[in-house]
Amino acid sequence: MSAKGTADDETLDLVFKALSNGTRRRILDLLKDHPRTTGDLCANFPALDRCTTMQHLDVLQRAGLVIAQRKGRERWNHVDVVPIKMIQDRWIGDYARSAVELIADLKSDLETTSS
Repeated sequence: MSAKGTADDETLDLVFKALSNGTRRRILDLLKDHPRTTGDLCANFPALDRCTTMQHLDVLQRAGLVIAQRKGRERWNHVDVVPIKMIQDRWIGDYARSAVELIADLKSDLETTSS
């Protein structure tokens, strides 16, 4: 395995760890449509204190799923979909392609038997 492959595996481990938590997935859902300030994100989780929400954001940042940008006194959080695309490319895409081929074969078989 190349050094690049190792780095990719380590990166993906961080992504899977980040995605394993429901609060972090909800944060990503909130960021899906547009960037939000940290204050706005914290307001969406009234059961959590600001420190806990910031810890979740830090995990997302380390995984490369969130990019934080300071603008004056505000910290704007943007979602970065590249790590999710890496998961799609490595695992989901191949499985989806296989499933589509199976469905196409089934359709062809059904059409052949019904003729």
